[in-house]
Amino acid sequence: MRRVFDRPHAVGPLWRLTALAVALVVLAPLVALAWTALGAGVAHWAHLFEHVLPRAAAQTATLLAGVGLLTAVVGTGCAWLVTRVDFPGRTVLRWALLLPLTVPTYIAAYSYVDLLHPIGPFQGAVRALLGFDSPRQFRLPDARSMGGAVLVLSAVLYPYVYLSMRAMFATQPARLLEAARLLGEGPWGAFRRVALPMARPALAVGVGLVLLEVLNDVGASEFLGVSTLTTTIYTTWVTRSDLGAAAQIACAMLAMVALLVWLERQGRRRQRAGSLRAMRAAAPRRLRGASAWLATTAALLPVLIGFVLPAGHLAVLAWKRASEGHGLSSEVVSGAMHSAGLALSVTAIAVAAGLVVAWAARSTGGAGRARAWWLGSAALGYAVPGTVLAIGLLPPALAVDGWIAGALGLPGLPLMSLGAVLVVACAMRFLALPIGGVEAGLARLPAPLEQVARSLGETPFGTLRRVHLPLLRPALTASALLVFIDVMKELPASLLLRPANVETLPTLLYAEAARGSYEHGALAALLIVAVGLPAVLLLSREPAAPATTMPPEPSVPPVSDARFEAKTSAALPP
Repeated sequence: MRRVFDRPHAVGPLWRLTALAVALVVLAPLVALAWTALGAGVAHWAHLFEHVLPRAAAQTATLLAGVGLLTAVVGTGCAWLVTRVDFPGRTVLRWALLLPLTVPTYIAAYSYVDLLHPIGPFQGAVRALLGFDSPRQFRLPDARSMGGAVLVLSAVLYPYVYLSMRAMFATQPARLLEAARLLGEGPWGAFRRVALPMARPALAVGVGLVLLEVLNDVGASEFLGVSTLTTTIYTTWVTRSDLGAAAQIACAMLAMVALLVWLERQGRRRQRAGSLRAMRAAAPRRLRGASAWLATTAALLPVLIGFVLPAGHLAVLAWKRASEGHGLSSEVVSGAMHSAGLALSVTAIAVAAGLVVAWAARSTGGAGRARAWWLGSAALGYAVPGTVLAIGLLPPALAVDGWIAGALGLPGLPLMSLGAVLVVACAMRFLALPIGGVEAGLARLPAPLEQVARSLGETPFGTLRRVHLPLLRPALTASALLVFIDVMKELPASLLLRPANVETLPTLLYAEAARGSYEHGALAALLIVAVGLPAVLLLSREPAAPATTMPPEPSVPPVSDARFEAKTSAALPP
C-alpha cells in the first residue's frame, strides 16, 4: 500500500511529448554534426591525420593531464585542510577558496599574460629586486606555453575538485580514521590509506568536470599558444571556412569526451561502500604556532593566484582607463545590454524546458529507461563543448532559416540576424542546470503531497501549479541565476553564432585581446567577474546534515547548490 501511495502519478501525453521534443532538439545538432562529417568525404581525413589531428590531440591530452593532476592535488589538499584542520582564517577560506570560479579561463589567461609580460609589472619588480635593468638581462619563461596554460587553467578550475572533496571529507566517519591512528598510522598514513580511497568517487566527479571545462575552453588556450582540438575546430571553420573538416575534428573531439565520461564512471563504480548510519563526523584538529600559519598560507595561496591577482589586475587597469578619461564606453554598455538580453532569453527558455523535462521524467513511474533517456538526452548539451555544439547546430539552423526566409519572403537569414540561433544554442548548452536543479528539488519533496492533492481532485498540471511550484521556487530561482551567470560568461558559442556586428561582453573582450589592447576591455572583464559572485554565495552553502550523525549510505555527498548537482548529473551521469 505504501509503495503505491509513494509513487508519483503519471502525467498526460502532452507533457511526455514536450519532454521528448526537447530531448530530440538537443540531439539534433549531434546528428547533424555526424551527417556533415560524413558528407565531407574522406579526402579531409588524410590531411587531418597527417597535419592537424596528431599535434592537436597530443597538446589536448597533455593539457588535460596537467590540469587534471594539478587541480586534483590543489583541490584535494585544500579540502582536507579546511575540513580536518583548524587554523587561523579557516572559516573565511572555506568559501574564499571558491572565488576563482568567478574568473573565466579566458580572463585569467589575458590577465596573467599581461601581468607576466617581460615588460609587465611582475617581471619588472623581480628585475628591480635582482638589480637588472632590462628584459635582455633577465626574463622569466614565457607565459604563452603549455606550462603556462596548465598553471592558469588549474588556478581557476581547482574549485570543482575542492567542492566535491570538501563535501566528501566533511561526511567521512571519525571512527575509521581513529581506527587507522590506533593501528599505528600517522596523519599522512590515515589520509593516504583511509580518507583518500573513500573519497575516490568525489575526486573522479571533480576532475571529470574540470576536464570538460578544459575541453570547452577556446579563448585561454588560443591566447596561451596551445593548439587544442577546440581551437583547431574554431580556426578551421573561421579561418579556412571549411565546415566539413571542422565537423570531422568535432567528431574526434566527441570521442575524447565520451572517453572522459567513461573513465569517470569507472572511477565511481564502487562508490557505495556500505552503511555509515549514526556515525559522528571527525572534529578538525587544531594547529598551533608555525604549522598553523603554514596551513593558512597553503590555503590562501590558491585564492591569491586564482582570484586576487587577476581580479586585482583588472581593477587596476579599469581604474587607469577611467583616470585617463576612458570610463564606461558605449561599446561596453552595448556589450552588457546584448549579454543581459541573451542571458535573460536563454534563462527563460532553459528554466521552462528544464521544468517540463524534470516533471515529465519524475512522473513516468516505472518506465525507468524512458526517464533515463529523457534526462540524459535533454541534459547532454553540457557535456558537449560549445564549439562542437555550434558546429552541429549550424546546418539545421541554416536550413530552417532558409525555409522561413523563403516562406515569408524575407531577405537574408532572419533567425541568425535576430540572434535566435545563439539563444537556442546556449539554451541547449545550459539546459542541464535547471534540469538538475528541479530534479534535485523534486527529490526532496515527499511524494504524499502529490497524492493528497490528486485525491482532492487536482489534475497533474494543477498539482504542479498549486503544490510543487511554490515549493520549488528556491530551486528554480537558483537554477535561473546560475544559467544567467553562465550565459553571461559564455564565449565559444557566442563567437561562432552571434549576429553580425553584435558584441557581447566576452566577445568584446576577446576582440580587444586579439588586437593586443587587452586593457581596453578591462572594465568588460571586471563586469563578467562581478556577475559570477552570486554563484559563489550559492556554492558556499554547506549541505544540511545533523552535526552528530551521518546521512544514510552516502555515495558522492549531496552538495546544497544546484550548479554542482546539475553539472555532475548532466556531464557525468552515474
